Amino acid sequence: MAKYSRIEVATVMQETGLVPLFYNDDIEVSKKIIKACYDGGARLLEFTSRGDFAFEVFAELNKYVLAELPGMIMGVGSITDAAAASLYMQLGANFIVTPVLREDIAIVCNRRKVLWSPGCATLTEIAKAEELGCEIVKLFPGNAYNPSYVKAIKGPCQWTSIMPTGGVAPTQESLESWFNAGVTCVGIGSKLIAKDANGNYDFDKIKTLTKTSIDIIQKLKK
Repeated sequence: MAKYSRIEVATVMQETGLVPLFYNDDIEVSKKIIKACYDGGARLLEFTSRGDFAFEVFAELNKYVLAELPGMIMGVGSITDAAAASLYMQLGANFIVTPVLREDIAIVCNRRKVLWSPGCATLTEIAKAEELGCEIVKLFPGNAYNPSYVKAIKGPCQWTSIMPTGGVAPTQESLESWFNAGVTCVGIGSKLIAKDANGNYDFDKIKTLTKTSIDIIQKLKK
């Protein structure tokens, strides 16, 4: 079962402003990635379910986090149906992120009071998600839009909390443009989960980028 309520998760999303996300099928490598994000100040992480037996990897990672990284909130992304959402919640997922808006996922997550963040692109989809109880909407794919789109949404819908995923970089310019437009938090994948010239994960760089991003976000939120 989830350790954190959906309100607790939403609060941490708002406070830290950053949700790192990645997928890797190697448990030990994944532990090092999570530890680097944690040491950089991240307190949420989205493990994207994009490979065979990904749920087995997540199960081990969540056990590791619960034992070794106090305060780290593990969630799962790339969920496309209620069965997958239910499976991951049985493994302790604290939040569910989806690339699309699906009512069946909303129902199973709401039943367990687990935060779910659906991928939405239009005001109509966002309104439907909020009617289904969504706290924070995922703007996806973020690289198909820009901060001015968020600003336009927030005009008539000031209560809407938005998390763009894709199209956000861990830089002053990118983060400033999105947060000044009114986003609640951002999801960042490969631009944050950095690799070196040989294609290996650069754990020190991941830690540094995470810390730098959170520092920038905190200044922007003041």
